[in-house]
Parts: sequence; C-alpha cells; structure tokens
Amino acid sequence: MSAGHEPSRERLVVESADNARLDTYLATHHRDMSRSRAVQLLELGRVLVNGEAARKSLRLSDGDVIDIDMPAPVPATIAAEAIPLVIVHEDSDLLIIDKPAGLVVHPAPGHSSGTLVNALLHHVSDLSGIGGVLRPGIVHRLDRDTSGLMVVAKNDSAHRRLSAALRRREVRRIYVAASWGHLPQESLVIDAPVGRARSDRKQMAVVSDGRSARTLLRRISRWRAADLLQAELETGRTHQIRVHLAHIGHPVVGDATYGVGAERGMSGPDRRWAADLARRVPRQFLHAARLSFRHPRTGEALKFESRLPTELEEAAEWAESTTAGG
Repeated sequence: MSAGHEPSRERLVVESADNARLDTYLATHHRDMSRSRAVQLLELGRVLVNGEAARKSLRLSDGDVIDIDMPAPVPATIAAEAIPLVIVHEDSDLLIIDKPAGLVVHPAPGHSSGTLVNALLHHVSDLSGIGGVLRPGIVHRLDRDTSGLMVVAKNDSAHRRLSAALRRREVRRIYVAASWGHLPQESLVIDAPVGRARSDRKQMAVVSDGRSARTLLRRISRWRAADLLQAELETGRTHQIRVHLAHIGHPVVGDATYGVGAERGMSGPDRRWAADLARRVPRQFLHAARLSFRHPRTGEALKFESRLPTELEEAAEWAESTTAGG
C-alpha cells in the first residue's frame, strides 16, 4: 500500500439538485464515492449539509453546501496469496487482468480468501488504497462466474482518474454473451433502472427506483435457439447485463441466478438443442472481451482484447455447427 495517505476535507456546492437524495447526489457527483460508501460516511457523521448532520434521505436544493470529512484509506491487511494471474498489461499506474471464471474479485462473506485481491497483494507491491481494506485497487468488478478484462489501479491518482472516466462513460467495456431465444431485432438498447430485488435483497432487478442503467446489444450470430451477442455497458450496475437480458425474456445461457431452467420452456427439437447447449456451458456465458480507455496519467489511448475461454469457445463452435446443419 502507498505510504502517507492522509484524511481530507472536501466541499461540494449543490448544482442542479432536482430534489435528489443526499446519498444519491454524493454517489453521482463525487469522484470517488459509491452509494454504499456515501451511506457509510453519513452513518459515521462525516457528512454535513449547511453545517449540520444530515440523513441519507435528505432532499437537496441548489446552493446547499456539503462538507465531507474523508478518512484516510486504511492499509490492506488481508493476506497475500500466490494465486496465478493472467496480467495482460502492467505499468507504474495500473494493471489489466484477464480474470478467469470462478475467481471472486474481493473478500466478502463466504469468500475471505482465494480472491483476486489476495492474488494482487502477492503479485503487486503497491496498490491504490481508495478501495479500503477489502478492495484495494479495484476500479470496477466482474461477477465471480464472469471471465475477462479488468483494470486495477496501483496508486490513488490513477484510481481517482479511472473512476472519474468510468462515471463520464469514457471507459468502453464490451462483453460477449449468449442468451436464450432470439432478440426481436439485430441491435437493441435496454434502458431500465437496476436496483435490489424486492423479493430477494441478494439479487438485482429492474425496479422503478433503481439506478439508471443502459446496455447496448448487437447480435453477432443467430443460433438455433439462442443468440450470441455483443453487450456494451454505458453504465456499470451490479449484474447489469444479466438482469437486463432476463428482464426482456432472454436470460444469459448458464446463468444460475437469473436464467435457471430457461431452456426448458422451449418445445420440440429446439428444446433438445437447448438442453444440449446448456450441458456444454459450465457457467454463465458472459465474457468481458474488450476494454478501452485513456491512460490516467499519459492520456494514451489503450485498447485490450480477450478471446473467449476454451469452454465457451467450444460451446459456441458447437452451436454454430449444429445451427448451420439444422
């Protein structure tokens, strides 16, 4: 971890409030803050509005003054572990990791070790402290069973600039996914807010009071009873692609949370084909295939690509060959 991290005090003057909640405004307008981090700081009494302590649900008005007492990042104390990593690129500011499916990104209940963060602490001597104890250097996440490209910050300056670029939608993240059934057209934009599911708080769903979420879809190949898709994130909500595809009735193939048994709803030969594809896909068919952004220090345009892992590539080849012959 970097030495010399200091606490800081920051001030935001509210503009274009639109009656926004305090926690939502902080997550949207502060360069390094998620909504959960904003709630945490509010609960610790580290946020004042017009000089007074405020609740997260406070509705803001233009001209309100928000003072934030930002604590110093806490050095990571989790154990370094010699877990193999595929490092696509590394320089003094960042790394690009090609994450395998099955690797959890950071420690969480039920996953206190064996995570990408444990591996990073072994492979890298210095990581950004902004993510705190459990998420040092983590700018964005991939689900455990999603493979592909991730950027990791090695210092606080790079972390802040990369996070800001994400919020400004200057980081392009393009995935390859397989979904059940067929999209109604070759390309499609899903613009639907995503938040915690009311029936199960561990899952996400399209909900009216969720955070704005946009996914751009384009069909790469039309298989017998499924589509191979390119999915580009304009926003990065938890489980966004999986939730959006399930919401329109075309869940990701192999998705054990949002697409269980989707293939069984088909009939005739399509059902048998779908059951065969499902057996060939050992996890959700979702891969972060392309990542591009400007380097946070030099401004150089960077672009990285990752091929489908063997298990997904073989399933895709089978789907193509059986569709062509069907």
